[in-house]
This record gives sequence, structure tokens and C-alpha cells, in this order.
Amino acid sequence: MQRDPATRPAAGRRVVMLVDNAVEGDSRVQKAARSAADAGWAVTLLGCARTDTERRWRLGDAEVRVLPLDAPRALPTGVGGPRDARSGAGLRDAGAGLRGPGVRNAVSPGADRDDAGSPGPGGLRTVVSGWRSRLVARGGLPLRAARLARRPVEHAQVRYWQARLGDRAWRRLEPGLWAYERVAGPVVDELRPDLIHAHDFRMLGVAARAVDRARAQGRTVKLVWDAHEWLPGARPRRDNARWLPAHLGYVREYVGRADAVVTVSDTLADLLVRDHDLPERPTVVLNAPVAATGLAAAVCATAPARAVGEPAPDLRARCGVAADTPLLVYSGAMAVQRGVDTVIEALPRLPGVHLALVVADPAAGYVRQVAAHAARRGVADRVHMVPYVPHRQLVAFLAAADVGLIPLHHWPNHEIALITKFFEYAHARLPIVVSDVRTMADTVRATGQGEVFRARDAADLARAVRVVLADPQRYRAVYDGPDSPLSTWTWEAQADHLDALYRHLLTPPPEPAPS
Repeated sequence: MQRDPATRPAAGRRVVMLVDNAVEGDSRVQKAARSAADAGWAVTLLGCARTDTERRWRLGDAEVRVLPLDAPRALPTGVGGPRDARSGAGLRDAGAGLRGPGVRNAVSPGADRDDAGSPGPGGLRTVVSGWRSRLVARGGLPLRAARLARRPVEHAQVRYWQARLGDRAWRRLEPGLWAYERVAGPVVDELRPDLIHAHDFRMLGVAARAVDRARAQGRTVKLVWDAHEWLPGARPRRDNARWLPAHLGYVREYVGRADAVVTVSDTLADLLVRDHDLPERPTVVLNAPVAATGLAAAVCATAPARAVGEPAPDLRARCGVAADTPLLVYSGAMAVQRGVDTVIEALPRLPGVHLALVVADPAAGYVRQVAAHAARRGVADRVHMVPYVPHRQLVAFLAAADVGLIPLHHWPNHEIALITKFFEYAHARLPIVVSDVRTMADTVRATGQGEVFRARDAADLARAVRVVLADPQRYRAVYDGPDSPLSTWTWEAQADHLDALYRHLLTPPPEPAPS
């Protein structure tokens, strides 16, 4: 998306994007950086990941830097870690608040202590973990029971620190969030941005504190928070009771500092308004694929050796199936809640139908479990594990199938958005068979581009597939008609919304007319 120079923002307007990953696997972040740079913004995209050294490359005119998350760094000036000025006073009596039934003797005199000299959550975790490990080793506590045994301590931690610090309790419950501050905060300060675009929830606080430091120096910096998911509906990243309340408090503490919020769907926009009492409804930027081949190649190319414009591989050839063999495709990450087991259970009811599973690593543990499940059901010869292709080739790769599958289980974040896979199937002009998760099911019913089945119901999934295979052209015609949704289901169309938001935030108000 190239702009006429006359309509570009003022020269030197710098945008820093922040994300808590290594960038390469995050197509939304890559597309946002590349398209913003194409629109004339000076974009630096900072990722934070567990890498040995800093990595740099370019996405078009956007600079990408992936910072080593484990690198030893000091916090930026004015940020004091768990005892910063905003964490409040009175942290010295931490241990006293954790004493009570079931917790009284959990902390030994030699336990780790926080910087106030009191047993912190790390100390409790260390002691309880050691106690649990010893019991498991002696055969006195099954592993599952051991995991449950720590929950009362963790819940006590949550209650205590929330009572003491409110939303700021994340400093004690999830102090690892400071790692992103240590790594990215100083770099943001050096870049002196005009606007910071914080992707997802972990980088919101990093961005907000950078804005505070800039404003203390007399510089005006705008903050955009891009909410990729509904945090209350997220699966905890770790098996502990602190993770979700800590991160919810972290977001609540900083969301009011955002000058604008961006998100991935209308449903999530409404939830964010409700949860955070936002003064304005978030700008919706769908996770749509790039339509222009050149931009798609540039977004995905992170090394010069990757050829631009090479043809997509043949999905059917990789699966070893003929052109007239009915072929279903599932593309993307695999986990229990994504419902691939339901598809395996449906295949015995679909004789002659094959399934392609396009996955990052066909040898991964869960993928092997799915393959074993297929063998037990007697359909292993019809299930084909296929590795990912470059993103720029994916739509053409998928187009060789007959049906795109989205068999998600009901889970809060599955209900509220049109996921990237949905748009990729649509641009491949595939009929879509989707479980009855709210937003995608409603969309499929409204457009007529596929069929809906009851989540986790293999018989109903098989029914929906049979209906589609009986007349696939009926569903494909939706993509070619005068009311085709594909014209707006492109990243180029979505990027216009983002560019307009940046311009709105960084355009100074008009001077008042002389009286």
C-alpha cells in the first residue's frame, strides 16, 4: 500500500511496534509493520524472545529487531521493578499476610525473600515445589495431586497481594513481566517514537511506561494497544493460579493510558468496551491475508535466500491423492481444544474422503498422538501430515482441497473472532465446515460459504462434510458473486483502518480561528 508522498505523515514520524515473540511466526505483526512502513511511517518492530543474540532484518522499509529476552539489562531510569513508585509502599509485611491455615509453615527461614526482606511468591513457590517434589519422589503424592496441592498457597498469594496492591499485584504474582521492560524499555527510549503500537497484553505496560518517561521529558507520544485476544478467556500459559489474575490486573492498570485500542473482531471490541469502560470503541483490524503477491512475499521473507514468486507446492501431490479424491484440509496449530480428534472420529463415516493436516512440525508430540488415533480408528491411510509452506504460498496451497475445516471446541476466545485460518480458507475459495463457535458460525450462516456442525460431534461433522461435498460449487460461488466478502477480507483493506488511526492520533488539532 504505497501512498502519494504528498499525503504521507510529516517526515520523521516514528512508530515503534512491540511484541512478546520472535516476530517470524506472527503474521499479523509482520503485516502491520510492513503496511505501516509502506504508508510512510518510519517503523521499527521490536520483538522479545529467548534468543542468544539480537537479530535484525527488514520487512520492506520496516526495521525488525528481535531482542534477547534473557540478556542481563537494567530497568530504564525511573522504573524500579517490583518496588517502583507506582507499586505503593508497605510491602515489608508480605509474609504476614500469607500466614494462615494451610500456609502457616510453608515458608522456611531459608526461603527466598523479596527485596523488602519478606518471603515473596518466588520463595513460597520454591519451598512448596521442593516439598512437593520430595513427596512425589518418595511415592507419597501422585503428580496430579502434587499440582493440586500447591493451589491453596497460590490462591492465598493472589488474595493477599490483590488486597495489598489491587491491580498492581502483578508485580508480586508475575514478576517475570519485568523482563520485557528490561529488554525493550531502554531501546524504545533510544528510538524516541511519536507513537508506540503495543501488540497483545504483555507489551501494554512496557509501552505505557515508555510513554510516561517520554512525557516527563516534554515529548508527546501516542499509545495504541492492539488486543489480539480476550484475556479473561485465555488458557493460562502456565499451570498456576496466579497467571490469569496477575495479567488481568496488569492490563487493567495500563489500559487507561492507551490513546486508542485496536482489536481483531467486532465481538471482542464490544467485550473490551464492557470490561474496561473504554471511552471509544476499538478500531477493528481483521486478521485477513495479504491479497497483493508482492506484499505477501515481502511480509514473509526474512532472509534474502527465500525466493520471491516461486510457485506454491501441490497439496494433493504431497498427500499422494488424485484430483478427484475428496480432500479435507486443516491448517494451523494443533491442540486438543482445536478439535482435530473430532475430524478423525468423523472419517470412518466418510468413506473415500482424505484429510490433509498442514502443521508446523509433523513429528511434534501431539501430531503423533493424532496419527495414533487415526491408526486406532482404521483411517491412517487417509490422514496426511503435511509441513507448513511459506505464508505467501499458503492460499494457493490450500486451494487444491475441497473443504477447509475449523473444528474448534467451545472456549471463550474461540467464540469471538474470525481467525486467520478462516480468511485463508476463504481466499482459497474453499467451502468452510466450522463448529458452532459463535462468530464464525454466524458468519458462515450469513454468507452461505459453508456449513456448521455441533462442536465435538463427529457424526454432525460428517453430515456437514457430506452436504458440502454434494454440491461444493454452491458454496464457492459466494466468493465470486457481487456481494463477495473477499474485497474487505484483505489485509490491504484492514491496513487502511490502521493508517487512518495513526493519522488521527498524530494530526495536531487545527489552530483556532482568530477572533
